[in-house]
Amino acid sequence: MTTIRGTSETPTPSSHAAGGDKAGRGDSKILDAAKQFESLLIAQLLKTMREASADGWLGTGGDQAGARAMELAEEQLAQNLARQGGLGLANLVVSGLQAQAAAGQAARPSPSAASQKLQP
Repeated sequence: MTTIRGTSETPTPSSHAAGGDKAGRGDSKILDAAKQFESLLIAQLLKTMREASADGWLGTGGDQAGARAMELAEEQLAQNLARQGGLGLANLVVSGLQAQAAAGQAARPSPSAASQKLQP
């Protein structure tokens, strides 16, 4: 059983099949992509909050250097928040993709069952 930041999930059936190491790397890539997606969403939220106020969300002025520094700080904050669990969106994305993959495998007939149907 694997744990992703406070949520307990069971491994997908593909992780126990031959080549489970590849499935584990696939799960890791999915989690990484989901965290990057969440990071982008958090960064966009922070940027929108800053732009909604004339003085920015920290009350900084409007010079270009300060604006660029704030953008970089927002990106770093968003990445760190997402890495620590953020809003929980990454876990929802991973859970949804794993459920979809499990449903797809359950609906797919096994190769041996297909060959038995073809035999007279």
